[in-house]
Amino acid sequence: MTPTVTAKTSSRWQPARWLMPLIVASLGMAAQAATKADLAQAQARYQQERAICMAGQSPQDRATCLKEAGAALAEARRGGLDSDAASFTANQQQRCDRLSGDEKQDCVARMRGRGTTQGSVAGGGILRELVTREVMAPPAAAASAPGAAASR
Repeated sequence: MTPTVTAKTSSRWQPARWLMPLIVASLGMAAQAATKADLAQAQARYQQERAICMAGQSPQDRATCLKEAGAALAEARRGGLDSDAASFTANQQQRCDRLSGDEKQDCVARMRGRGTTQGSVAGGGILRELVTREVMAPPAAAASAPGAAASR
C-alpha cells in the first residue's frame, strides 16, 4: 500500500505573494534607469577621451591613452568611478588624515584651494604651497641681559 500525500491549498487572498515581486521589480527598474544614464555619460566621456588620444593631444602615447580611456569606461560600467563632489571632498580629507595639529590644518587649507598650486598630473605632480608668516618675539633673556648691547 502506498501512502497518500495531500496538499493543502488556501483560497485566502495573499497580497504579499504578488506585491513583493512588484516592489522588487520597480526598484530594479529605477536602479537600471540611473545606471543607463550613468552609462550614457561614461560612453560620452570615453568618446571625448578617445578623440583626444587620436588627435595626439594627450601627454601619453596613443596606445596608452586609448588603453586608459577603455579602462575608465570598463570601470564606469562596473560602477567603480565616482565623480560626485562628496567623493572628491572625502578624498581631499583623507590626504590629510595621517597628519596632526597645525600640519593637518595647513594640509586641509591647501586641499581647499588656499595658497598656490603649480604643476600637473601629466607633468609629474601637483605642488600645493601655503605660506604662513609668524612673527616671533625676541627671546626675553637676550634682550634683558646687562651688557648685551655693549658686547656687540
